[in-house]
Amino acid sequence: MMKRTGTLLIIFLATFVLAAKTTSQRPQSFVATWATAMEPTGQGDMPRTTNLTDCSLREIVHVSLGGEQVRLRFSNIFGSEAVDIKSVFIADARDSSDIEASTARYLTFKGQRGVRIERGQAVVSDVLRYHLRPLQRLSITICYGQAPQNATSHRGSRTTSFIMPGGVKPKQPFVATERVDHWYNLAAIEVAVGEGEAAKKPEVVAIIGNSITDGRGSTTNAQNRWTDRMAEQLQGTVGVLNLGIGGNCVVRGGLSQPAAERFDRDVLEQEGVTRVIVFQGVNDIGGSNNVEQTAKELIEAYETFIRKAHERGLKIYGATITPFGRSNYWSHFHEAARTTVNEWIRKSGKFDGVLDFDLLMRDMNNPTQLRQEWQEDWLHPNATSYHAMGEFAGQWLRRQ
Repeated sequence: MMKRTGTLLIIFLATFVLAAKTTSQRPQSFVATWATAMEPTGQGDMPRTTNLTDCSLREIVHVSLGGEQVRLRFSNIFGSEAVDIKSVFIADARDSSDIEASTARYLTFKGQRGVRIERGQAVVSDVLRYHLRPLQRLSITICYGQAPQNATSHRGSRTTSFIMPGGVKPKQPFVATERVDHWYNLAAIEVAVGEGEAAKKPEVVAIIGNSITDGRGSTTNAQNRWTDRMAEQLQGTVGVLNLGIGGNCVVRGGLSQPAAERFDRDVLEQEGVTRVIVFQGVNDIGGSNNVEQTAKELIEAYETFIRKAHERGLKIYGATITPFGRSNYWSHFHEAARTTVNEWIRKSGKFDGVLDFDLLMRDMNNPTQLRQEWQEDWLHPNATSYHAMGEFAGQWLRRQ
């Protein structure tokens, strides 16, 4: 009897170990909780006193989803040389550059704290156990070795980053010698989600846009872009990724790579994306000398985005272009192009839904203009307007 019991125990333990091994080898699934569009950095968008070599950089972001396991992506896609990073740690952000030191955790890269990111490449950290709360502000501290003269960045962070010479540890004071409103090298933050048939992945919406999505007219460090308010309205249950770039065009021209060139990388390659919002085109129209051709090219680009999204099984929505009357972009011809594009977005049936910011934002007595109380400069909304846009977008997305 004892021999039989021992045999059964061995079989049980072997089965348990095999199951545990199988579970541990099952690939984890991740979804993005925060991301930004990477850009080439001109000298005017680099720090005044350093190229970040042998410096520590503290960046602050506002996430959407929470999770218990995280990993971060860093990009050197536009860097002029390789980037050497000595260490990176994350922590709950407090005021200014302060952190909650007790929450600090170091990232690793293939088991090492340091990592070299070659020119034109990106890296992802190892998975880190970390209690990331929905909608929280997270601090990321990068201690650099050698860094390029021109880094890969996101210029329009609307959030202050802090720079100090030398390295820093979590419990040491961060004595900033320079402050810049840009992010460098940080591309995305992802959280692990449950596995198995019973687990339900959260929705993740990637939003490609220009300065209105990037937050021009919002309040620096207040995290009150329309996408931030949208994430809050959705109560941290949906991943909201802001891939806006100030001055960006869809087809050609503008600042940084046009959306037609960056769509695959910035939108389709984000982890766990299920929905896409295209809110872009005003810079193409406003800067055009041939508005009929521009309207045609915009529609063709939208159709390409739609095809690519549908090939991935994603829902894709079109957001109408907001009014720009009384701005430098306005003329009767440019307004006609905006109207043409918006009517196509609304009526073609090609998008899976329409987020009608034009209808929300226009002055009902003069629909070629933004509402007086909601405009920053007759092209960009103000902070009050961004709150309304985020509320509107969050409620709209719930119905889709």
